[in-house]
Amino acid sequence: MKNLLEFLQRHFHWILFVVLEVLSIMLVLRHNSYQSSVWFSSANALTGRIYEWSSAVETFFSLTKINEELVRRNFYQERQLSQLRRLYGEATDKATPSEQEALDRLEQYDIIPAKVVTSELHLNNNLLTIDKGSDDGVEAGMGVACGQGVVGVVHMTSSHYSIVIPVLNVKSSRISCAIRNRGYFGVLRWDGKDAGVAYVEDIPRHARFKRGEWVETNGYSSIFPPGVLVGQIREVYNSRDGLSYRLKVRLSTDFGRLRDVLVISDKTISERVRLMQAARDSLKLNVQQ
Repeated sequence: MKNLLEFLQRHFHWILFVVLEVLSIMLVLRHNSYQSSVWFSSANALTGRIYEWSSAVETFFSLTKINEELVRRNFYQERQLSQLRRLYGEATDKATPSEQEALDRLEQYDIIPAKVVTSELHLNNNLLTIDKGSDDGVEAGMGVACGQGVVGVVHMTSSHYSIVIPVLNVKSSRISCAIRNRGYFGVLRWDGKDAGVAYVEDIPRHARFKRGEWVETNGYSSIFPPGVLVGQIREVYNSRDGLSYRLKVRLSTDFGRLRDVLVISDKTISERVRLMQAARDSLKLNVQQ
């Protein structure tokens, strides 16, 4: 209390000056319409600017969640569109058993939203790091995609992070894909050169297709569901042995701007692994007998 009184005593003249200035301004504004209108206009403009800044800040911090939701919706819509295109083709209004099976398989997948923490584009063996790990349900061997298409495959995980081998890796997993609406399938590989281009190899020679058609995953493995976009056919080459085609594909995923991704988890994979292991054990037992 003593310190407060000493402070007021030392600075009394400044405090009195400020009080008198405030009273003067209030009297001027109250009894002069012009000054009052200028004050309120300026105050409203300042208040509006502050609200605008506040809204911009809130919008910025909400963009992350909005972008994640957009990526999720785009991914699901692309998958559904791909299957509906098969179901409601011009030639038939009824799904074949294989088409209905492909549509039903979409229900067995869960997705885990994640963000790219670090990425590489200039190496032969590029890697990505995402901010989700084993504690979030991510496991090695899971597929990774984004709203634009295929990204890669999870290589290893820690509790909170995972390393992904992207398509842009010369040692990347051989992702099985097919020409949309054609059924001819091959494997996707990157040659270590252009970050926007990859190649689909082993397309059979009897295949009929043309440049400009789209390539997507065929769902033959547990890594990706059917219909995840890969890219568009730009050129067609013969394979080295001349027994198949090699397709140059412009990738739909822009790895230079990649931020939000989705880890694809197959809910039935553990059951199928157990069944496969049981079958192998049974075969070994029969051989020994």
